Amino acid sequence: MTSANYSEQAKNSLQLINAAEKGDFEAVKSLLQKDVNIHAKDREGKCALVAAAYGNHLEVVDLLITAGADVNMKDNTLQSAYLIATSEIPRSESYTELLKKTLKAGADVHSTDSYNGTGLIRAADRGYVEIIRELLKTDIRVNHVNRLGWTALLEAIILGDGGEQHMEVVRLLIEAGADLNLPDKDGISPLAHAKSKKFTSIIRALENYGAK
Repeated sequence: MTSANYSEQAKNSLQLINAAEKGDFEAVKSLLQKDVNIHAKDREGKCALVAAAYGNHLEVVDLLITAGADVNMKDNTLQSAYLIATSEIPRSESYTELLKKTLKAGADVHSTDSYNGTGLIRAADRGYVEIIRELLKTDIRVNHVNRLGWTALLEAIILGDGGEQHMEVVRLLIEAGADLNLPDKDGISPLAHAKSKKFTSIIRALENYGAK
């Protein structure tokens, strides 16, 4: 490849990332027909698919996945399209669709973020009930412990607000086999955390299932 050809390919790749970030379907479609590296990254380590995922641009995501984009490729902050789908899409948007698309495209559910947290842990702290439901259909590890020493259950309690969404997350995790007595790195149990935050419904649920 000549330097001129390489320069043109690099230019096309950056244009692809920028178009994907903006959700410009036609521009992405046009660039994919040129000599473009679909897995090229910008200075932040974002490939086109990651850029599209951050914006929840679902049509562009479909286009890129069909063209062979890797849903597990991460940026400099260790975010992939799959991990973004578990936590970065606002609740006001259709935030489960991106997850379903990445799972169908071969997302590695055991992939972790910069805190060594799984998608399940990330969704638990935000109270993303439907994300939790989808992830629990896979073989994701319910009792995975992140770098902070927290499981998804602990994260839902420690970072949650104790409201309806987080209560449902706790219920789903309990039914999926979460270890109710697995403490954090300081030896504090999920029940103790719930009691310290006065989360009555969560306390009752944990105690009903034998938490100590």
